Parts: sequence; structure tokens; C-alpha cells
Amino acid sequence: MYLVTGAAGLIGSGIVWYLNRNNIDDILAVDHLGTSEKWRNLRALKFRDYLEKDDFRRKLAAGMFDHLPLDGIFHMGACSATTEQDASYLVDNNFEASKELALFALKRQVRLIYASSCATYGDGGCGYVDDQAAIADLRPLNMYGYSKQLFDLWALRQGWFDRITGCKFSNVYGVNERHKGNMRSVVCRAYEQITATGKLQLFKSYRPEYADGEQMRDFLSVKDAVKMLWFLFQHPQGVGLYNIGSGRAETWNALARAAFLALDRPVNIEYIDMPESLRPKYQYYTKAEMGKLQALGYTAEATSLEEAIRDYYQYRLHDRFLGD
Repeated sequence: MYLVTGAAGLIGSGIVWYLNRNNIDDILAVDHLGTSEKWRNLRALKFRDYLEKDDFRRKLAAGMFDHLPLDGIFHMGACSATTEQDASYLVDNNFEASKELALFALKRQVRLIYASSCATYGDGGCGYVDDQAAIADLRPLNMYGYSKQLFDLWALRQGWFDRITGCKFSNVYGVNERHKGNMRSVVCRAYEQITATGKLQLFKSYRPEYADGEQMRDFLSVKDAVKMLWFLFQHPQGVGLYNIGSGRAETWNALARAAFLALDRPVNIEYIDMPESLRPKYQYYTKAEMGKLQALGYTAEATSLEEAIRDYYQYRLHDRFLGD
């Protein structure tokens, strides 16, 4: 059996979908559905059982899973809102819950792959190299990034990176993200804006070395992300921290052009003011260094923006979800 937390989220549901494609449905899915539309991401997926996050944590603490036969744990459950202001909530949800699951996995000697984030790299002043020995030098720009950094540092100090695997995800986008509200990707927003108005809004730049829309990100399709995770799972020597990204720095303008092309619409970009509260925390450049994963033997190229966005919009066009 596989345990997948955050199973209704973008990456978690992608993992369940990928397991299903490999004829695996012996899965315990864990998430917090609340009042969002996240439940829709689960409808076409196959799994043995579902538990709400708080119920799962209570049962975990009570030892109710101590004899559950587990092949692996994919811990993707977390609050991923970069604008979340409740630091206590983030510490409990992203840090404490991860510690609980890590202790359980190590006690049971079960492979654990968990979600860290490229948000831990902050403004990139220390680079984007997935070297756990250097993570104490990183300075995240928001509380979400710091909550991920807290667990990375804790795992390092415990000496656990020889047994568990942390994945520093870059800007992941794709099917099953519509529930994310303000945190849904610009690729998702682009579909909505272009089909509704014929134009796409992007933030202006507030640094002279970057023209409007020329800020750069490492964009990665969720389908590529879960392929990388499964590769790591199949290589037990792949422990420690690993970047999960495309290895490319591409501009928002390039993303916009790919979105207009996928929808067969003329390019029409409007540059808007960035909220002042966001400006000090905004990353102008991210690019995941992928040498560590490649050295492990991963050779697949990340899908191009044009191809991945076209595929994504086919799902949007027909209101489909992964597994449909």
C-alpha cells in the first residue's frame, strides 16, 4: 500500500493518477477537502481508502497505522499559499505534521518522499542548487517558504537525509489546480482571462534589469513532476534534497505567448501594478539546477511550455480531470 497525503491537491492527485497508470490502486489517500472544489480532483482516481487530515494525524499518533503494510509514503500535504499570514498554522500544518510522518516512516523503515519547495531559495542570492549542506544559508522571502525550510533544517540536524527524500518543487502547474483560488498558476489564470476577455494580465517589473513580463521562472508541468517523483522512488539511493523543475528559466511573456498560441488567439498582454505588499517578497528569477537528479540517471527532458500548456488546455476545454 502507498500513503499519499495532499491526495486531492495538484501534485498529490497527480501522484495517485500516476500510480493508477502503473496499475496501482492500493492507496490510502489523505487530505482536507473542506468547502473547496478539491473533491472533484479525486472522482476519476482509484484508491482503497480516504481519510481527512486531522483524523489521519490522530490515528497516526495513536499507533493505528503501526502495522499497516506500506510500500512508500508520498507526503505532499501542506498549506501551499505563499500569502498565508498565520505563521502558527503554517508551523503546525507544514512543519509539525511533517515531523510526525517522518518519525513514523523511519520507525517503520518505509521510504518517505516529501514536498519541500523552491520558495526556500528566497531571492536566489545563494543559488538554486539542491545541496542540503548549504540550506542553513538560505533566506526564504515568505512564511510558506520558511515553514518548508524549517523541516528541511530539522531533517538535516537529525541526520535523516540518508534515509528520506525532500523535493524542492519549482512553479508546478497543470490539471487539478482549479481549487487553489488565488494560488492557482498563471497558466490556469491565462485560460480563464484569455477565453473571457481576449487578454492576459501580468505584473509590471519593479527592477530596472527586468522589463515588464521578463521576470523569469522555472515552470514545470505536473505530469513531469510526478514522473520525477516516481523515478526517485524507484531509486532508493536517491535520498537527500532534490530539485524538481524544468531546469529552464523562462519569462512570463514566453508563458503568455504559449497560452495565446494554445488557444489560437492573438497575443494581448496588459501589464498591471503589483500589490505593494508583494513587491519585497517577489522572486524575479528562479531556475532549478537539475544536475543532482540527472546524476542519479534521470534523462527525460521537461515538456516544453507550448506542448504542456496545449495539453493542459485540452483538459480545461472539456472540463476534465486527471484520470478522466
